[in-house]
Amino acid sequence: MNFRETEDQRAIRATVRDFAEKEILPHRMEWDEGQVFPRALFSKMGELGLMGMLVPEALGGAGMGYFEYKIAIEEIAKVCGSIGLSMAAHNSLCTNHILMFGSEAQRQKHLPDLASGQAIGAWGLTEANTGSDAMRMQCTAARDEARGGWVLNGTKNWITHGISGDVAVVLARTGELLDSRGITAFVVTRGQEGFSGGKKENKLGMRSSETAEMIFDGCFVPDDQVLGQVGDGFIQAMKILDGGRISIASLALGIAKGAYETAKAYSKEREQFGKAISQFQAIAFKLADMHTSIEAADLLTLQACFLKESGKPMTKESAMAKYQASEMCVRVATEGVQVLGGYGYTKDFPAEKFYRDSKLCTIGEGTSEIQKLVISREIINE
Repeated sequence: MNFRETEDQRAIRATVRDFAEKEILPHRMEWDEGQVFPRALFSKMGELGLMGMLVPEALGGAGMGYFEYKIAIEEIAKVCGSIGLSMAAHNSLCTNHILMFGSEAQRQKHLPDLASGQAIGAWGLTEANTGSDAMRMQCTAARDEARGGWVLNGTKNWITHGISGDVAVVLARTGELLDSRGITAFVVTRGQEGFSGGKKENKLGMRSSETAEMIFDGCFVPDDQVLGQVGDGFIQAMKILDGGRISIASLALGIAKGAYETAKAYSKEREQFGKAISQFQAIAFKLADMHTSIEAADLLTLQACFLKESGKPMTKESAMAKYQASEMCVRVATEGVQVLGGYGYTKDFPAEKFYRDSKLCTIGEGTSEIQKLVISREIINE
């Protein structure tokens, strides 16, 4: 495996870095403080190809692979984890679910708008009492033979773009409780009667990435909005999450790299006892630990990208990358605040935002505990 970046990949990194510094950096604290979801920004990201990175060019996307996708999320997250999170959820979950399991008509209808950023995607799996235990979901889709479709009832929680999303992939129970073949995926569009956004969460971090409820109250969904086969929803969701873990690992890497670079730059400028604090072993060793941890998580993520691109099984590898990168991100962001000392605890420096944003990475798209469950099952069954 050769993980050296190609010339094209280096160009993508430079382009996205420049975009983030010009379009996101000047506004990130304003958006964070006000919990502003900057909808217009995502249209600009669509023009750059960032909203449909994995979508084929024939469907309006950038036609890129997971290595390029990883790079782009990293560079966005190095500036703002919130925007990186929204980009990841839009690409990996909603858009990719339609790409992987939608009919040709569904792809033609939704993917061009999603890839261009004209439409924002949401993905509804989690509910208030069924986070990790998805097979006990209470959101149901009842068959309506007379109208040739399904009636959705229930609430999805903790949904990225739950209010602002234009296109949502929704998982609902169509069979018996705890039956892995009893869940079906639907694509639902904003404006359909009975579909609305609910409570917006007031969060510790990732505050400019909208997290909210999606409410379904007698929402009729015709048969042509079923994704794949009836009963395949849970199996589809697990496959989507395999790839989604790469995006969260990349998000964690970006936040960690941002925290590390902030700490390193500060340590070379800040003087105590007549010299830069980077010259003291206590600080230098922190930087060494941060850098080494980032590199290790980066390699695990690259391995997962390689397997995904090669079409090989990567459930274990993506879970390892997500688990290691997210836990590492929290450690690095914590040390970043420590290196800056009192300044790290203020909003005048970005260290505190990296610190707040980092924790979501150990929770979203499967907690660290779930990743260990996935990894342990895989290695025991090998």
